[in-house]
Amino acid sequence: MSVLALSPFDLAIAATLVLALAALSLRLQLGVERQLLFSAARSTLQLLLIGVVLKVLFENAQLLWVALMAGVMIMLAGREVMVRQKRRLVGGWGFGVGTLSIFVSSFAITVLALLVVIGSDPWYAPQYAIPLLGMILGNTMNGIALGLDRLTQDAAQKRQIIETRLALGQNWKQAISDCRREAIRVGMIPIINAMSAAGVISLPGMMTGQILAGTPPVEAVKYQILVMFLIAGGTGFGTVVAVSLAARRLFDERQRLRLDRLALPRN
Repeated sequence: MSVLALSPFDLAIAATLVLALAALSLRLQLGVERQLLFSAARSTLQLLLIGVVLKVLFENAQLLWVALMAGVMIMLAGREVMVRQKRRLVGGWGFGVGTLSIFVSSFAITVLALLVVIGSDPWYAPQYAIPLLGMILGNTMNGIALGLDRLTQDAAQKRQIIETRLALGQNWKQAISDCRREAIRVGMIPIINAMSAAGVISLPGMMTGQILAGTPPVEAVKYQILVMFLIAGGTGFGTVVAVSLAARRLFDERQRLRLDRLALPRN
């Protein structure tokens, strides 16, 4: 079964939906029409660019280029984690915590899947490595961003409670334990919801794409199950690492709560 090619006219028809939604936003004075149009244009350019990059990468499947591509993706994901938070850690910590957590979780899990589960030859084959890393990165990034955002906001809102616990003799781990647990829980909610709804309420994108490309449905389902489990692992471990590092950063060596290590809230 061959893939049905889409023409620019086909994409233009789909784009009219975004234009209609922007017009509706303007009519209802929602104020999101510019963001909507900008995001649509940005995603189009980014996807076209990555299509060209992947075409070149597939034709030159060398470990150095695959590693470079993976490094760029991880750095950009770390930046997105930083900018999505209302109150991020100041200095290099705002970028470093998210990036390190993504690297420890998503990159390690992707390499494990390529070496042990998929077993492609070579193991870093870009047609497997890059899409797999991209799917794990995207979901892990969302979980980490949600977890860190919840942690920093809770720490600021519950400052008196945390400082009272410290005054009563608790160490920093005990004083912020409730905020830490809640932040990790919030970060894991999206992937838990996605796994619960998969196959019943929604058909995940990877499986749908494979079926449209002619892959037998059962094989597409197997790959989707694999990806969902990898995403769950990446999101869970990444969120735990990020929230733990950020929680420690909120206290100094004398175990005092240091909210001055958080940037001012963004509007």
